[in-house]
Amino acid sequence: MRLSTRHDWPAHPGNAHHHRGDTTSMRVTHGLPLAKKTTLGIGGPAAVYADLQDLADFPEFVSLAESFPGAPTCLGAGSNALVADAGCSSPVLRMNTKGVRFVGEAADGRTLVEVQAGHPLSDLVDTVLSHGLIGMEMLAGVPGTVGATPVQNVGAYGQEISDTLVEVTAWDWVSRRRVTLDAAACGLGHRTSIFKGSSRWTLLTVVFALQKSALSTPITYRLVADQLDVPVGSRVPPAEAAEAVLAVRRGKGMVLGCPGADRRTVGSVFYSPEVTSAQARWLQDEGASLNRFPDGMTRVSASWLMRRADFALGSPVAEGVRISHLHHTLVAGEGSSSASFTEAIGTVARRVMERTGIRLVPEVDFLGDWS
Repeated sequence: MRLSTRHDWPAHPGNAHHHRGDTTSMRVTHGLPLAKKTTLGIGGPAAVYADLQDLADFPEFVSLAESFPGAPTCLGAGSNALVADAGCSSPVLRMNTKGVRFVGEAADGRTLVEVQAGHPLSDLVDTVLSHGLIGMEMLAGVPGTVGATPVQNVGAYGQEISDTLVEVTAWDWVSRRRVTLDAAACGLGHRTSIFKGSSRWTLLTVVFALQKSALSTPITYRLVADQLDVPVGSRVPPAEAAEAVLAVRRGKGMVLGCPGADRRTVGSVFYSPEVTSAQARWLQDEGASLNRFPDGMTRVSASWLMRRADFALGSPVAEGVRISHLHHTLVAGEGSSSASFTEAIGTVARRVMERTGIRLVPEVDFLGDWS
């Protein structure tokens, strides 16, 4: 970890199209319902909600947060968040900063790309594809902001943020300064990092290294290969790979903005659990969806386990919460609450454990004042 000695803040970091007025671009609201700021659409209010659109104003949020006990909560696009029904008594920061800069070359010749934490991941994927860069094409359609990607070590269809992450800058609420951490210091693992579940850091910028190539990284998932009508292991034009991933995700109802009753979702509610070699042999015999992950572990699809535990598509699980009609994941509907969604998570995990002996762990971030 390298500690930054600079305390100046750029007025318009990496975004030539952002025009800042004479006043602060941070908007502060009291008692804002957080339900409308998450994709699940449930949860209570924030005592204080700050929408930060310019990194130059971040010190103002630091001053605001100092007047409250405890560390603040950072909310990106709210696509992986379950907010408590009681809301959040600590300040909530909506990181809404945007900007992408190409900042040179890494020692291995890859292009270095610096991105503001609030920048939409989907827009970044489109941007790097338009510049002929690979390493993120399998992340097409993944919701959320770039700042959330190291936290979760976001991954999909064979690619993970750990493949391309170089470093992050963050505000350290313990040492009360801006710090720079290289990828190794971020402790990236399967959908986790040192940031996951911690209130110590607020991510500000992220730097990636991406390869210039006319062909994608190898297609390692059969669903994507079948969509492209190519063998597993093939490489195709990156834009075609991204379109195939989007088609697969749409078929599962896992692209935000899809019409229909299944839109209130966090995508994957559970991690893909690691399995032993004995479990893997049994699962393979049962036709389970197994994949080898970059951490070297063999993991089984949580969706397959839910199907094996006899959760039918569209079936109710708790009040206002049911299985999606398109894919084995939980979605919220009329009458749902954070309490009922949590109940549904527990119900699914218990039945899967009873039927398969495999433990499901929720991937969703629980934010706010939980009893």
